[in-house]
This record gives sequence, C-alpha cells and structure tokens, in this order.
Amino acid sequence: MCEAVGKRYGRGRWVLSDVDLRVPAGAVLAVVGANGSGKSTLLRILAGLSRPTTGRVSGRPPHIGYVPDRFTAHDRLTAISYLTHLGRVRGLPTAAARARGHHLLERLSLADGPDAPLRTLSKGNAQKVALAQALLVPPGLLVLDEPWSGLDASAHGVLAEFIREVAAQGGAVVFTDHREAVTGAHADGTYVIDDGRVTRREDRRPGKSAPTVELVLTAPPDGARPAEVNWSTLPGVVDVSAHGPDVVLRVTREHSDAVLLTALRHQWSVDRLTAASYESAVQADVRGTAR
Repeated sequence: MCEAVGKRYGRGRWVLSDVDLRVPAGAVLAVVGANGSGKSTLLRILAGLSRPTTGRVSGRPPHIGYVPDRFTAHDRLTAISYLTHLGRVRGLPTAAARARGHHLLERLSLADGPDAPLRTLSKGNAQKVALAQALLVPPGLLVLDEPWSGLDASAHGVLAEFIREVAAQGGAVVFTDHREAVTGAHADGTYVIDDGRVTRREDRRPGKSAPTVELVLTAPPDGARPAEVNWSTLPGVVDVSAHGPDVVLRVTREHSDAVLLTALRHQWSVDRLTAASYESAVQADVRGTAR
C-alpha cells in the first residue's frame, strides 16, 4: 500500500506526488499514462527497488516478482543456469530451481532452448527469461513493466495465463501497457498517472467490457508465405497466440474490421471469425477464406 508517496530525483521536478494506492491480494491492476509520466517509477517503488522521497509503502509480501521494461543480460550464463542461480538465491534447492526454470522456459517456448547463452538472445527471448525469473517462486506481488513488449505471438497467451494464475493463487499483479484494449482485458482496475498524480479509472470488469471477436488467420491455400505483422501493436488487439501455422487474435469488435483489412492486405487468409465477449465466446462461427 502506498500512502502519500512522492518521488523526485535530486532537486528535479516531482515525478510522483501524494500517491495513495492500495493493491489487494488477488487483484490485477493496470497503470497507464503518457511516456515519462512516472509509470516505471511507481512500479519500482511498489517492487521495493526505489525508495519514495516522501510517504511510505507498507504491506509488501515476502516474494515479489519484477519484470523491468528493459531486461538486458549481457552474461555468459545460459538461460537455465541464470534461472537456477536466481532460484537458489530465492531459497529453492538447486534441483527444484532448475526444474522450475525448465518448466517456465518450456511454457514460454524459448528460442534455441534453455541452454542458449543470455547474451545471444533477442529482445523477445530475453523478455521470456525476465518473465521466468519473476515467477521462479510464486509471487505475492507480480510487477510487470510493459511485459508484452517484444514477445512473440505464442508467448502473449502464456503471459495472460501467468497473470491469471498468480491472481488465482492470491497474488496481486500490477502492470503497465500503452494499449487500452489490453489493460481493459486483463485488469480489474486501472490507475492513470497525470502530472504526478494517480487517480483510479472506472473498473473494466468482464461484465462491463466491450465485446470482442476471435479471428483465426492462416497462410493462403496456395502455399504463398504471408507477410509478418506485429499484431500486438494494432489498435484493439487484446490477445495474440499461435497455434501451429495459424495466428489467433482476440480483437475488440469496434476494431475488427480494421484488423481484418490489415490481415488481408498482408496476404493472410481468414480461417475463422467468431463473435465473443469476455463473459462468453459463443455467438457465431463464420468460416471461409479470403485474400
């Protein structure tokens, strides 16, 4: 819990001012704001990595998982050696730490496997290792700074699963993302930072969320290779996952036409479009292909 928290660096401007923020057990909260508004600063304070200039933070759980907005590990260690070491630091026996690391990397489908040296990993695969290290021990608080950034399609759904699992086990999750569709889909509540002040936006719970559609895209039937698209950056895209050669998107209904048009322009075929909402995913199943 943050009580009257303020933060500034040296004699500079106040990045945060008089912040009161309660993070209940089992809650999933999003923090949004413009670039430079203080989102990362607030998350670092919540995680205990930065001290507030004024006010106090109380009630931190024993185990906190933290994923920074940039995870750079220019290290000769392999991914699994790194995770095993951190697991031991956090009190796990060596065998348990190694097994847990393997399990998490397998779920995240780390390219080149667990024995890949950290310094050889792409941004997206380094982000997977960052997620894994935050989850080695079940966290009472999971703090994620732009966690979807750089992840491939298959890992988007896994990250959403991790968030749900932590909350279901009674842990709290606080994350930032610049896309309102994502924060609305995954968060119980949203806090907005503006001019150093933090205010709560009305909750976006499942019963109140905008309806969505599930869009399944596949390569065209003539075998042509469609163009790569960073689906997660498109307006309205809530979730992205990969199922073999297919890409499955969950998109807010108001943006579905624009996403469909983008897919067709990049030579993807539409295998299935299913009407859905966050309460149910049932209404129609329209099959066909288009180019």
